[in-house]
Amino acid sequence: MVYPIVKLGDPVLEREAAEVTEFDTPELHKFLDDMFESMYAAKGVGLAAPQIGVSRKIAVIDVSNGEKPEDKLVLINPTILKVDGKQEGEEGCLSIPGFREQVRRGRSVTIRSQNVRGEVFEQTGEDLLARAFLHETDHLYGRLYINHISALKRDLMKRKIKKMQRAGDWS
Repeated sequence: MVYPIVKLGDPVLEREAAEVTEFDTPELHKFLDDMFESMYAAKGVGLAAPQIGVSRKIAVIDVSNGEKPEDKLVLINPTILKVDGKQEGEEGCLSIPGFREQVRRGRSVTIRSQNVRGEVFEQTGEDLLARAFLHETDHLYGRLYINHISALKRDLMKRKIKKMQRAGDWS
């Protein structure tokens, strides 16, 4: 099932999501399949559960865009352990369609997470994967990439979105 992506303005995007405590259930497996399907349908490389209106600490990532099944990652209750280096690049978000900004992130990021069975693992990602780790983990704590840009750029973006909302072009 493809879930609709919630957009900036929905309160679920601005609050910390709930920890996942039940693992390896048929419901969780189905939900993860639906998250990947929703992410691919939206042409994203990552998707956090709050982006589809579900306030749980779950994210899926596939920087290969479905080209390499072994690149599919499930992050449940992830935390950032270490951030090294710097990279600056254009970043967007499925919940803020049509907008992209330059964002400085770590070049190498190590996370600790749980998989679908609840097993804890650590993984280090570089470049795009590092950016995805930080971006999706931010979502689980009620932060968006626009929290990493200047207040001026953020205010301009929010004004444009408010104008789109009044015109009925942002639902």
